[in-house]
Amino acid sequence: MVTITTEVATASRWDDVQHALTGGGDGASCQCIWPMLSNKDWDATTTPQRTEMLRDEIAAGPPPGLIAYVDGEAAGWIRIGPRTKQGRIPRTRMIASATTEPFDDESVWAVTCFVVRREHRGSGLNAELLRAAVDYARSSGARLIEGYPVDTGGEKKRTNDLFHGTLGTFIAAGFDVETEMKPGRTLVSLSL
Repeated sequence: MVTITTEVATASRWDDVQHALTGGGDGASCQCIWPMLSNKDWDATTTPQRTEMLRDEIAAGPPPGLIAYVDGEAAGWIRIGPRTKQGRIPRTRMIASATTEPFDDESVWAVTCFVVRREHRGSGLNAELLRAAVDYARSSGARLIEGYPVDTGGEKKRTNDLFHGTLGTFIAAGFDVETEMKPGRTLVSLSL
């Protein structure tokens, strides 16, 4: 029987964050900094700089994400936190035009990234990460969580194209569909 657990990403779990992010796909080079930066700032950074940015963010707290463990080994990551701290969100036109929530409201949180190590894909880790993220947001005082998942329409997609999560994962976790932002991308929310 496989045991899946989750923990918030703290400085003492830095090695686990790195293990979760570096198991295949873009996580190793992105370091989950993409949601934090404008395109211009993103293009001006290197992977080592992004790694240090994430390390500094985690050290400063509060934790910007959670780690999933499979039998004690770090296997996945989810970024969740106030939208006010994720600078790309208000700059993304399709999100800005779709949301009805003010961008200065710190009680509105967002899920912006999932990473699962290659050997653990297809095992339900994204669902566990999202469930734990909802609990974390609720206990941290969030009023509402938004997500911006991919609607696969039942088609196979490249793993690197699914870092926003899939619509099915969010629906199964109780999120409501608010609107389609563009074909294949949906804004969902969960009121806490």
